[in-house]
Amino acid sequence: MHLRWSSLLPILAIPLTSVSVYASPAPGSLALTSSGALYEKRDGSHHHNHHAAPLVELNETEILMYHAPTPPSYYTLDFEDDGYEQRPKSLMIFHGIFMCLAFFVSLPVGIALRSVNHAAHSLATASFYTFVALGCAASGIYRKMSPNMYEGAVHGRQSYIVILVAISLSALDIVAAFHRLFIFLRSPDKSLKSFWRTVVKKESIHLEAGPEYSGIITEEPEDLETAKMMRDSVELDDVNLTDDSDRSHTEQWANAVRQHRRQFSMVSEGTVIGSHSPTHSQDTFLDAKGRQPSSRLGWVYKIGTVTFSVVERSLVVAGFAQLLVGIVTYTGGCRENYINGCLAHLIKGGIFWCYGLLSFARFLGSYAELGWAWNRPPSGDPFTAEFVESFVIFLYGASNTWMERFGASPGDPFTTKQIQHISIAVMFWFAGLLGMGIESKRVRKWLASSTFATTARSSDIPREAVEEPPSYLGSFNPFPALVIGVTGAAMAAHAQTYLFQASRVQIHALWGNLLVAFAVLRCLTYFFLWLGPPRSILPSRPPTEALGSFFLACGGLVFIFSDEEITLAAMRRGRDDVMMFLNVAVAITCLGCCWTLAIVGFKGWLKSRTHSVTYRHAS
Repeated sequence: MHLRWSSLLPILAIPLTSVSVYASPAPGSLALTSSGALYEKRDGSHHHNHHAAPLVELNETEILMYHAPTPPSYYTLDFEDDGYEQRPKSLMIFHGIFMCLAFFVSLPVGIALRSVNHAAHSLATASFYTFVALGCAASGIYRKMSPNMYEGAVHGRQSYIVILVAISLSALDIVAAFHRLFIFLRSPDKSLKSFWRTVVKKESIHLEAGPEYSGIITEEPEDLETAKMMRDSVELDDVNLTDDSDRSHTEQWANAVRQHRRQFSMVSEGTVIGSHSPTHSQDTFLDAKGRQPSSRLGWVYKIGTVTFSVVERSLVVAGFAQLLVGIVTYTGGCRENYINGCLAHLIKGGIFWCYGLLSFARFLGSYAELGWAWNRPPSGDPFTAEFVESFVIFLYGASNTWMERFGASPGDPFTTKQIQHISIAVMFWFAGLLGMGIESKRVRKWLASSTFATTARSSDIPREAVEEPPSYLGSFNPFPALVIGVTGAAMAAHAQTYLFQASRVQIHALWGNLLVAFAVLRCLTYFFLWLGPPRSILPSRPPTEALGSFFLACGGLVFIFSDEEITLAAMRRGRDDVMMFLNVAVAITCLGCCWTLAIVGFKGWLKSRTHSVTYRHAS
């Protein structure tokens, strides 16, 4: 067990830099403490010549000139120091297992159960808090039996904040349960069966409790035929292009397009959620909103349900963040002037990892109700996934542009590394703006209006010429993929000191090329969907997205592995093998994709049990 853990933990986490010989700098090396060297030290890099050949052997003396020796950690205490056999390392292992079960099993299962108002949601919530309590108990006992090996660690405080947020959401559930109990006590039927149906199974709570069903209308086949006739009656062929009213011809055309879309959104040509739900009947969110005392209260309720849903799902991401922080704390990394580079790799790599798994969930069919599963939205006209991606890219670039100068004194010149990273952040900033502009419906209307400005008479326009082209059925925005692809290409050319870290040779080139592969595959997705835009509300599942999301998640994980402390620890232990790093990253990514498939599949199975699934016709 000792050999197995001692070989894996330095690879899967930010390791303790266990230097066998702490050498002092040679007298002649003091010349390296010039202003340029000081800037390199502040930037968290000890590479002085970007044009020099990467080194093959580790130079511990040079490393100690720019980084203090990493002190002992919980990992060395449990697996390397004298008497490690008697250490209670199993408590820390149990802590990790229980917390992972809580945040990556019980919590997602509870979210899926909540989406259909399933009675077993309370059991999932109880299991979540049980695992959390066991994990906190194991960690507390371990800390009582161990000295403090990481002064100022934030893992414990942040974890308790995350748990407090989860308790706050559960408090709202408790309030809702008391509300159902109050309804039961006021009802004339006080039988045990009525209690079970009202309080436990929540059958008195309609679709408004589930934000996933917002805007989904479940109609009977006869209604579908009626609405289809209504839709056909307002085809764009009927637009009167010879109207002499004051309105411009462009405005008439745009209004007709919007009317056409509204009529079409009333009924999609096939719906996966039938109208024979045993618990919800034919109630919809639109009906529920109509039953609200006022439209203002309806909007408040809608915003509240969406906020609750976002916060609840964010707990899973917060659990992943705390997993990374816990590994850092246990292995003793990210200290002193390692911290900036460490945070950059953990945060950015973690974002790409989560983004990859989210893209894989979209491929499987998540967010199909919003049209984000490469399908047509069942109803309404929601924001596209590309708009959300562009907004996040813009927000990241706008905030990260100024962070590269953290630690710099006023008047300090910009280093090469700062210019590299600031340029990438500015690219994120303005490429995100471009993406949002392309996805803006108002901007699209302006761009379409320019066509009519060149026509002298509206009668010269054939009626079929104002029909929307098939490409309008989807969103083909390449800028999110372009940003990630260029980032990967730039990082693949990032200069490093050692061959194992070096550009176009090893770790940085590996994760950079994985991001480029995602960008290429996303563009291929757009190409194939351009040829055959989605017409069904069912997820289209383009295979290029499956591969692209896998490469993106794997690239994010390798990004984390390329942190300087990990690569140096791997070199010290003779583990500087890129194939091993890639295999470990691929294995963990496969595990993550299987976890995503299990959660999305479980949620789909629940909906198939509570709602009749109807496919109108085959392709």
